[in-house]
Amino acid sequence: MPEKFLLALDQGTTSSRAVLFDREGRMRHIAQQEFRQLFPQPGWVEHDPYDLWHSQWTVTRQLMREQHLAPDDIAAIGITNQRETTLLWDRKTGEPVSNAIVWQDRRTAGACDLLREQGKAELIRQKTGLVIDAYFSATKLRWLLDQDPVIRERAERGELAFGTVDSWLIFKLSGAHLTDPSNASRTMLFNVHTLCWDDELLALFDVPRAVLPTVVPSSGIAAYTDVSLFGAAIPIAGIAGDQQAATFGQACFERGMVKATYGTGCFILMNTGAPVVSHNQMLTTVGWTLQRDVHGTSHLTTDHLLEGSVFAAGAAVQWLRDGLGLIRSAADIEPLAASVPDTGGVVFVPAFSGLGAPHWDPYARGTLVGISRGTGAAHIARAALEGIALQNADVMQAMQADAGMPIRELRVDGGASRNDLLMQFQSDILGVPVLRPEITETTALGAASLAGLAIGLWENESALAQHWQCEKRFEPRMSDDERQTRLERWQEAITRATGWAKNH
Repeated sequence: MPEKFLLALDQGTTSSRAVLFDREGRMRHIAQQEFRQLFPQPGWVEHDPYDLWHSQWTVTRQLMREQHLAPDDIAAIGITNQRETTLLWDRKTGEPVSNAIVWQDRRTAGACDLLREQGKAELIRQKTGLVIDAYFSATKLRWLLDQDPVIRERAERGELAFGTVDSWLIFKLSGAHLTDPSNASRTMLFNVHTLCWDDELLALFDVPRAVLPTVVPSSGIAAYTDVSLFGAAIPIAGIAGDQQAATFGQACFERGMVKATYGTGCFILMNTGAPVVSHNQMLTTVGWTLQRDVHGTSHLTTDHLLEGSVFAAGAAVQWLRDGLGLIRSAADIEPLAASVPDTGGVVFVPAFSGLGAPHWDPYARGTLVGISRGTGAAHIARAALEGIALQNADVMQAMQADAGMPIRELRVDGGASRNDLLMQFQSDILGVPVLRPEITETTALGAASLAGLAIGLWENESALAQHWQCEKRFEPRMSDDERQTRLERWQEAITRATGWAKNH
């Protein structure tokens, strides 16, 4: 039989990618295109919805052309996307009402402050697992609905469709108005316990139910592409937000398994199985819902995750390059940092725009402490790498406390995961092995894996997990006493960074 492939559409914040995988989980080809970032006012970040679609469609056609693929060569499509970004469009014409409001956008920060003042934080946390923040979709959607009475009236009549980026792509591909629980759980309108849109939250945010997409499993045939696009109807069988897709791509299928994605920031997610409401400032989110057919009967299984985000990981390295000029390229930091045996007592807290989980301090600022006359560029470079790992250690300690289970290993991906010095220190400061996989395109792999599972390419997660291969394993070498000393010194540095910009 001819070989069939899985196509992952990976729609990120700055670029769209199409990635081809075979049934062994190997990446065969990738096509990528950047698109415009729009900043109409300070603190506002937007995307043109047509840029999202056209860039994604362009790279998909490019990949199929370069690989000489016919529609019948694609067994299924998986979609993964930047999360929380909010779109509103006409159901009949597909015409967007406005630009997409991107997850980074802060225009609704005041509305979030008002909700906190009204005492709504605990209600929202209990139902959604989220903290009140402009990051999530609910206040963005309300802002769009409140801009024009006509828009709100049309929404209430069911003429408009709201969606995150996954919904927009599925609509353009198939005409269906759908999302999955992983994306729905990032809107602040979805109850992570009942796995349904929540009437009390809809009333709180004044969002009409008529605009909401239907929630379908993350793994399951959700729709088929319009024949006019590819010349055949291809099943769309996998949907997941980017960080959940990366967790699935890392085969974190069992409770207590954790992955960290090192990008500009760092996203750390732990599989908890059932939802765990955090008492340590973590987010509770749906990982994925899988559709199973057992003896002709359909069953759904759902895994939940704890999530913590660190704002500055690769951003710290970029600052050393662009702000201080200590290195010419990001790759130069490892040999520079490795040229000294330690930081010489320097501790670097890279809180350029505040501290993320578990501190959530928007007034914290970057801090270098312990500088002496003997401090050189290499010491600062090494302290920057250690600062990335120490922030992650804070998150993982909080996760362990919330979940009531120890972290036994950490699976890593993203650009900075290629830095062996950083990965070794991450293992040392956590006291657990750090595993780097052969395939680090885990976000696209996760989307493809969800699709492949849905069409029976693999029988279950166990069969899928057999394709995950470790490229390099880092074992902890640091003594318990030294680790404790390092962590205590880190907390001293954190106290000096917190609150710095308040009232200044």
